[in-house]
Amino acid sequence: MAGRRILLTGGAGYIGSHTYLALSEAGHAVTILDSFENARRSVVDRLGRITGRPVDVIDADVRDAAALDAAFAQGRFEAVVHFAALKAVSDSVKRPLDYFDVNVGGLTTLLKVMEAHDCRRLVFSSSATVYGVPDETPTPETAEFRAMNPYGQTKIIGEQLLGWLSASDPRWAIGILRYFNPAGAHASTMIGEDPRDIPNNLMPFISKVATGELPKISVFGDDYDTPDGTGVRDYIHVEDLARGHVLSLGKLFESGEGHLVNLGTGRGYSVLEVISAYKRASNRDLAFEIAPRRPGDVPIYVASAEKAAEVLGFRTEKTLDQMCASSWAWISGEHSGGTD
Repeated sequence: MAGRRILLTGGAGYIGSHTYLALSEAGHAVTILDSFENARRSVVDRLGRITGRPVDVIDADVRDAAALDAAFAQGRFEAVVHFAALKAVSDSVKRPLDYFDVNVGGLTTLLKVMEAHDCRRLVFSSSATVYGVPDETPTPETAEFRAMNPYGQTKIIGEQLLGWLSASDPRWAIGILRYFNPAGAHASTMIGEDPRDIPNNLMPFISKVATGELPKISVFGDDYDTPDGTGVRDYIHVEDLARGHVLSLGKLFESGEGHLVNLGTGRGYSVLEVISAYKRASNRDLAFEIAPRRPGDVPIYVASAEKAAEVLGFRTEKTLDQMCASSWAWISGEHSGGTD
């Protein structure tokens, strides 16, 4: 596919920044639009150092229709990859208004501006959170929606809106990608997951224990019906995930039709397996304690990965050990001052 002009909203964040590199490597001309509320401005410099060329960045909020309109007028974008959203489950319970404002209001504003500029190709960042507590695992795309928190509900509403929009106007081609558990960091060790506070997800939490920032890992429940009693999740390397967006975008231009797929590996790893893998990667002893189960947690949460393979030709390439090794290379470089 020939290079396209792409707007990447939220492109300075964890998944967005890795996708910027994947899109750029595929020959696309990418502009990042980010408010930097949840991203660090140093990421832009690092992306420039990795690619060897300046990064085109617009400092704006996705809810700002005037700023979006000006960006489209100047950039004449052919497609949008939309990451800009708030994404912490526990935070969404505390701040539901903010989550609906950004995740639903921002999407609506973006779609209106896209339509005004005759840009109707969109890759949408969704989440396996839309499944809530699924009835079956591996979980297929046909599983029903179950909102367990405001964040998950905003993704469900976003998907429904996009479905209704596509049905109303066949000129739209929209790829909806439901992520499972992104992990790891870029091979350059210059970008990776960098949460500003205590992380919600396991891998960045483990990394902070490995660096000594946190004293120990809490393992929530060891009495599940799983091989070692701890919860099992589907972890996908962030570079594999980024590649999935490139394939999704290519499919939209190739077929002119939308798609909805899970992005995961199709296999799960337990909490204790992830801790062991990170021990191997970091050569650090990682203290952990068994804590009570958390409400809403399920024993096993794994993607059915067949549809992504069939529709996009997408298969993951990187292992859990590679996820942990890249995460540690990134985070240990950060703490030694090696990447600034």
